[in-house]
Amino acid sequence: MIKTTAFTASLALALFPLAASAASSPAPIPAPIGMSEAEVAAPTVPPLLSARERAETENRLLAERLDTVIPAIMRAEGIDLWLLVAREYFEEPVVATMLDAENMHARRRTILIFHDPGAGKPVERLTVSRYGLGGLFTAAWDPDKQPDQWQAAADIIAAKNPAKIAVNTSDLHQFADGMTVSQYDKFMAALPATLRPRIVSGEGLAIRWLETRTPAEMALYPMIARTAHAVIGEAFSRKVITPGVTTAEQVQWWYRDRLLELGLDTWFHPSVGIQRKGAKGMLEGAEVIRPGDLLWTDFGITYLRLNTDMQHLAYVLKPGETEAPAGLRQGLAATNRLQDILLSQFAAGRSGNEALARARTAALSAGLEPSIYSHPIGFHGHGAGPSIGFWDNQNPDPRGAAPIRANTAWSIELTTYHAVPEWDGQRVDFRAEENAFLDGKAVRWIDGRKTGLTLIPAMP
Repeated sequence: MIKTTAFTASLALALFPLAASAASSPAPIPAPIGMSEAEVAAPTVPPLLSARERAETENRLLAERLDTVIPAIMRAEGIDLWLLVAREYFEEPVVATMLDAENMHARRRTILIFHDPGAGKPVERLTVSRYGLGGLFTAAWDPDKQPDQWQAAADIIAAKNPAKIAVNTSDLHQFADGMTVSQYDKFMAALPATLRPRIVSGEGLAIRWLETRTPAEMALYPMIARTAHAVIGEAFSRKVITPGVTTAEQVQWWYRDRLLELGLDTWFHPSVGIQRKGAKGMLEGAEVIRPGDLLWTDFGITYLRLNTDMQHLAYVLKPGETEAPAGLRQGLAATNRLQDILLSQFAAGRSGNEALARARTAALSAGLEPSIYSHPIGFHGHGAGPSIGFWDNQNPDPRGAAPIRANTAWSIELTTYHAVPEWDGQRVDFRAEENAFLDGKAVRWIDGRKTGLTLIPAMP
């Protein structure tokens, strides 16, 4: 274990100036891997934590988040009480990220209350349930004195007399729509009539809680990304692929088996596709991989509650070849150029829609044929926060109207289309996806990016 770098410590103070004491004791880092602009050649899987070490790390990260992120976002949003409700096996997206590593699910009905008393006092964290949730919340309900759980919550809120009571309802964002109709009706029936007009949407709180990355999380993220890169490197090698024998779907299932061996999860079934001279579109499934094919994969892991989402390209060398055809290499270079253009348009406060429009204008002016569909990443693979385009919509979208914020992680997902001379001018799709972090001033790759095609020899 090593301590965080000076950069991480200074970022902690910049992120949470009101919680410098909490930021000065960040979670330990399992592996000394820092952010890098270039992906390392032939990455290997870093040492992975045991189940107990993972739980301890997750709990440490969560405690820091509750101490620092919650006060910051409640004060930024002008909310003095936030109510969240979940039921066992039906945890809403926000509550699911607030459960400690030993409490894998909400118990029966779990009600969480955050209350900011103002005057610089600490935000109170209460749970109206029988359990204290790993000591992170104070149990605030005695069923022997008040058998009605909803009435107990209403009594607590009435005693606090908040000006705004946020609950998670949203037409637009699934992450902020966790309050079900039945739970809302029960809550409103118990709440005094004088307080009901004070109910507001907790959309801003939910999104900002989920999208904000802490210094301790970002100290870990490069190791998580390196792990995913290493598994992709194994998949795109002769260890897994025998040209003329291995099918695309066999590589997909190899990924799943490899993650079982490592004790890791994936948040979506891996994709593997083939583009081939003279073949239309992406070949998948039972299609056999051949020399001369351009391979594509889309793969992501979940580790320590954080997700990766990556797309890489590989070329299967023909006998006698030592590199991919120039046209394929030029196609990837065009996609790298589009990545640079998009990153140059990241600015805290700028909407996702504006970043998309600016990047597309610059890319088209540079003679590229772009498609941009980037998104936040973190607790969810397709994370909370503004989207920057969609593969099926390159125009402004309500989901991209929110501002890009500092201290958020991103999946830079996009493609360019390029005519490959060696393939008789065939239009080829050069997809790429790598993960990055915006600290408010600059965007950095979390564990580099691919600037060359992975080469798979035709012969062992």
